[in-house]
Amino acid sequence: MKVLSIFFLSAWCALLGFIPNKTVNNVDLKRFGGTWYSLASIPTMFDKGSRETTTHYTLNKDNYYDVVTTCKEENNKIHSVKSKIFPDENNPGDGQMKAQFIWPIKIDYWVVDLAPDYSWAVVGHPDYKFLFIMSRKPEMDKKTYDEIVAHCKAMGYPVDKLVLQQFPGEMQ
Repeated sequence: MKVLSIFFLSAWCALLGFIPNKTVNNVDLKRFGGTWYSLASIPTMFDKGSRETTTHYTLNKDNYYDVVTTCKEENNKIHSVKSKIFPDENNPGDGQMKAQFIWPIKIDYWVVDLAPDYSWAVVGHPDYKFLFIMSRKPEMDKKTYDEIVAHCKAMGYPVDKLVLQQFPGEMQ
């Protein structure tokens, strides 16, 4: 009976176009490191009004990332924040990570979608609290962006709350 219930629930979700909000199965930690441009986001209370946000991930010898995020604030001042991103200790290659801005508090930081060539990534939260569409370049073709947004919507993210980060020449 339980198997039958799961089958009907899965079929119902498929009919509605719903995809579970879960992480990608594999993240190569070395390839994920480097600079990312946040092209669009569902802003948090910490980054409302920011634009042209870049984040640099440096994988250190202890197997977590030292992170520097830089953005322009509403008053055009440059603002930088340091943080850490910790891969899951039990499964360091999956997309379930934790972000730490203030010790000892860690929040879920999920890689929910990732291009095979690591040209773009999507970071979300299990409770849909935030969403970041990131790219290795400050621009992305509109077709790719629209496909990513549609996938995020199917996972249940409120994509109507996405705010573009206003990089010059962002969508092509």
